[in-house]
Amino acid sequence: MYSPLRVLFFGTAKLACPTLAAILRDPAFTLVAVVTQPDRPQGRELKLKPSPVKTLALQSGIAVFQPGQCRDPAFVDQVRAAQPDLIVVAAYGQILPPALLDLPKHGCLNVHASLLPRHRGAAPIQWAILQGDAETGVTIMRMDPGLDTGDILSQRATPVCDADDAPTLHDRLAAMGAALLIESVPDYVAGRLKPRPQPAEGVTHARKITKGDGRLDWNQPATVLWRRVRAFVPWPGAYTFVICERRPLLLKLWCASAEPAAPSAPGTVISADHAGLLIACGEGALRVFEIQREGGRRLPASEFLAGNPLHPGMKLGSHLNI
Repeated sequence: MYSPLRVLFFGTAKLACPTLAAILRDPAFTLVAVVTQPDRPQGRELKLKPSPVKTLALQSGIAVFQPGQCRDPAFVDQVRAAQPDLIVVAAYGQILPPALLDLPKHGCLNVHASLLPRHRGAAPIQWAILQGDAETGVTIMRMDPGLDTGDILSQRATPVCDADDAPTLHDRLAAMGAALLIESVPDYVAGRLKPRPQPAEGVTHARKITKGDGRLDWNQPATVLWRRVRAFVPWPGAYTFVICERRPLLLKLWCASAEPAAPSAPGTVISADHAGLLIACGEGALRVFEIQREGGRRLPASEFLAGNPLHPGMKLGSHLNI
């Protein structure tokens, strides 16, 4: 009969919550505490809001640590006093220093939402869609001081379907990562699952997404813009502009498809009717099914067009001097 493994969990984003919930449910683990980022101001009133991981931990009666910097010596001492056998990290948002990596008997494991070494970094889900990957997956990795460069324990793949956008892929990978961690830890702790170095080839970096990444360049092929729409739901959102009488109006595109079309100037509205808004691209056209104007509600394109007339020949685009 083995004693439960003492686990300290580091996580912040929603992606980490299924892994935290799985650890809480499994009698093989004793969760000693949760570490998450400090509360951040959000909304128009900039009220402090806890992370999804903190909310789940408090609901479960688990102690929460929120260091400004996890390399702070006082925090490292706090972790040492907790005496974890294992640290598990998922979507935490800071790189752990060697002082923490070396503390637990079984080291630190990370749940990463890609098939490493592809898409190391902050936004692997969005970049898998943006780059048109046929599949992605999750990796359980033994952490080292680098950015997602540690040895691999286990991986599991899933196809990236045409119907996938960032939220659907996020939820699937979050569940997969939680299940794979729970499956992998017992064999890893027993020495039956040996970490292996990441391949030297196939390394890519999934940098952090910015607001500006959502701006559509209609000179690009429709398939590229279609992937951008899917990758940036709900934030930053794929967007473009239409010139109005007073100022350019921002339009956020929520759902679209790519289709062939006769050549036309990129950014030109080809048709605007009950079938959606069809916009010429550098190659092919993007048909938009859901759209939202700045300050308005997300609407089916047919409803949007009833109150916001766009007509064939109008020009949209990021090339406008705005």
